[in-house]
Amino acid sequence: MPSFYWWRTVLFLVPVIAIYTIVLGTLSLISSLIERAGWFAHWCARTWSRLILVTSGVKVRATGLERLEPGKTYVFVANHQSLYDIPILFWSLPYQLRIIAKESLGNIPFIGWHLRRTGHLLVDRRHAGRRIFTEAARLTSNGLSLIVFPEGTRSRDGRVARFKGGSFYLALEAGLPVVPISVVGSRHVMLRGRVTSYPGEVRLVIHEPIDTTGLAGSDPKEFGERVRRILVPDAEADLGSMPPDVDAVHARA
Repeated sequence: MPSFYWWRTVLFLVPVIAIYTIVLGTLSLISSLIERAGWFAHWCARTWSRLILVTSGVKVRATGLERLEPGKTYVFVANHQSLYDIPILFWSLPYQLRIIAKESLGNIPFIGWHLRRTGHLLVDRRHAGRRIFTEAARLTSNGLSLIVFPEGTRSRDGRVARFKGGSFYLALEAGLPVVPISVVGSRHVMLRGRVTSYPGEVRLVIHEPIDTTGLAGSDPKEFGERVRRILVPDAEADLGSMPPDVDAVHARA
């Protein structure tokens, strides 16, 4: 029999989040016709993120923000556990953010339209080529920071997969500081492959920025492994724990 949290998700959260998405997505699209820089659209994205977290009962505790310099351009690199990772990061990081994400996200009504109109990078990984690096360089030259999930997909069990080296090429070539971020516990809010959303607390550990000055031409895979080693201990700190009505068998399903 479906749990209380399943009914809460289907009958309450899904309709309410759909309303948030339609209203703020529409405002974002209208603003993009006037203001191409995307500043107001980013406000819409942060407001959307905050509303989702509050409505879902998700509290975020971020540590390490004092390590960042206000107004500076960064490449934020995070492990990926849940669909909630994007609203968690957008609300918690006080920067103008753009994401590098898979092309299929652009097909989602309102969310995809917002991403396409406001400068986010949607990539067909089969045909990315150098275009993606040119587009990303244009964004960072305008003072925008990027969020990258170098695993390429969400983790099923909380373990951090190997990082794809291409995610770090831009940072190394442009000399942009890379900030490793450990996302801890977001998979308990919504497990991959399940509809149910749970209230809970998520921790973000923002590690010391890595200066990439002089690293152009370095092996991006080796650099990615260096970043991964920094964020893994915190990111995998809660392996084995599950939401209140999920056992290990369901988690693997």
